[in-house]
Amino acid sequence: MQMQMQMQMQMQALVISACSTSSTTPLLHHPLPVSHDRRKPLGRRELFLDGVSSVYSHSSTRPPPPSSHSQRSDDCGDAHNLAAVVRRNFPFTTKRDLLWSLGFLLCSYPLSSFPAHALGDPSVTVEQVTPRVFPSEALLPSEERVVQLFEKNTYSVVNIFDVTLRPQINITGVVEVPEGNGSGVVWDRQGHIVTNYHVIGNSLSKKPSSGQVVARVNILASDGVQKNFEGRLIGADRAKDLAVLKVEASEELLKPVKVGPSSSLKVGQQCLAIGNPFGFDHTLTVGIISGLNRDIFSQTGVTIGGGIQTDAAINPGNSGGPLLDSKGNLIGINTAIFTQTGTSAGVGFAIPSSTVLRIVPQLIQSGKVLRAGLNIEIAPDLIASQLNVRNGALVLQVPANSLAAKAGLRPTTRGFTGNIVLGDIIAAVNNKPVRNRAELVKVLDEYNVGDEVMLKIQRGSETLEVPVKLEETSS
Repeated sequence: MQMQMQMQMQMQALVISACSTSSTTPLLHHPLPVSHDRRKPLGRRELFLDGVSSVYSHSSTRPPPPSSHSQRSDDCGDAHNLAAVVRRNFPFTTKRDLLWSLGFLLCSYPLSSFPAHALGDPSVTVEQVTPRVFPSEALLPSEERVVQLFEKNTYSVVNIFDVTLRPQINITGVVEVPEGNGSGVVWDRQGHIVTNYHVIGNSLSKKPSSGQVVARVNILASDGVQKNFEGRLIGADRAKDLAVLKVEASEELLKPVKVGPSSSLKVGQQCLAIGNPFGFDHTLTVGIISGLNRDIFSQTGVTIGGGIQTDAAINPGNSGGPLLDSKGNLIGINTAIFTQTGTSAGVGFAIPSSTVLRIVPQLIQSGKVLRAGLNIEIAPDLIASQLNVRNGALVLQVPANSLAAKAGLRPTTRGFTGNIVLGDIIAAVNNKPVRNRAELVKVLDEYNVGDEVMLKIQRGSETLEVPVKLEETSS
């Protein structure tokens, strides 16, 4: 830039030297040739629009007009020639007009068209400027924290490939065919892996027995190498979209995730998701808790209550992976996204760790979930609506030997004249409102077998409170 400015200053000096005549003195010392063109002389604006093209198109072909005065010295020859070009193409008579044209012309000509000796420097060299490289600065504390959390927990995340048993053509027996992939977390050093039910759903649809191979599990070793293992089924709970596998891996390789509480989560706090979206293993995304106590419409076709909503990107392949808080604790298992395109739209859902802590130990111990309930039949929403029950869970049947029968709950019956006599309508459980059958199931799922709850019921025109002890129901 400095060299260009110096060259421009030298050119300006040349122009002034070539045009040193007084502004009031005629510029040309010889009579101008008479023009036979009867067109009106061009004005200054017309010269501005048309004059430059005339200079460019004729200056290299038209011979210079005869001059009666001597030329200037060689050190300003280029500027003199430039002035001659202008005089030949523009019939200016004053220094001011010539300077105006030369100023425009100098802005139009590239600097490379002037030889170095005309600029007063016969040995012009191009200086190579090397950009300054600034040293990398230390990460911000918040960035360093995220990096540490990822490095600490990435070895607890596994990649899971569903395996479906299919007959091989013309061969007796079966072969293992990968059908899908997802994520999972290392639960303990005994080799238990927690994932979603739907991640291995294709294999589970074949009704595999406990201990059967239903997946391939890749575990990341500390040296960065993926170790592949057979994943054998321990137990699965379709109602909560959870499943437990087991791998025969060394304790040194297994890095269990640290489980934290989900009951104290706050909307707005930071969270991290690690998984294998689209097969890109150990991918980290960062976001916040966007909502709590959401209903998750799982791929298994059931509704899971108490879900965590997050804007951390969750895509196909993230299912079964961990959702972590800012301390690196597991607060949920990523399970679903709300999207119309099949990719993340900033609305993802995770099963809360409180549910995981209640279901997984039961699956490990017995392969199934002992779910607490009233062991009664509740009317579907459509039937309840036809019977004009708009709010609450209508009791249809109560088994004779059930704990609910002993507590005095009444079923829906028919009268002597054939009319329908409505049974009890459950309006709340331990003061938690219940609007339909799904909400009743969700509320009762928070309790264990043997817990006693207080039911608020509507019986005809009466409102009653009935204590009932919960018993085991089918999973």
